[in-house]
Amino acid sequence: MKKFIILSLVGIVLASVFAVDAQAARKSKAKSKISKEFLEQTENEINRLTTKIYGRALLSPQDNESLITIKIKLDTQMIEGSAPELAPLYYKTGNILKLRDMDKDAIECYQTVLENFPNTAFAPKAKAALKDMGVEIKDTENLDDENISDQIQ
Repeated sequence: MKKFIILSLVGIVLASVFAVDAQAARKSKAKSKISKEFLEQTENEINRLTTKIYGRALLSPQDNESLITIKIKLDTQMIEGSAPELAPLYYKTGNILKLRDMDKDAIECYQTVLENFPNTAFAPKAKAALKDMGVEIKDTENLDDENISDQIQ
């Protein structure tokens, strides 16, 4: 009888562990999905800032704050989980940062595109932008993720 009770308790504990693990996996999948609203809002704000810059208008302090907020949100989203939908946002943000002479941040955006979205149409554009900025880029094919950052100088 003791063995039956002990085995039942062990079974209950194991079942609860698997249930909690499955629930955590579902939450992390849901968390890594990028909301359509996030993509649309970010795209709209990037387009607004790009239009303003190309129209030779000065960016207000609020615009600069918005640009920094966009970069922070994109970086946070990458930590939670990357998706190809982020490639154009990173590339366009890099363009704005480059036009604002924020080269370090622009390089980070372009590198993010190269490292995380190499199979998108934005990777060659990011590579060209980095070369334009004088950043030496070595061949990144057949390199693991750790070495890519070392190869882009």
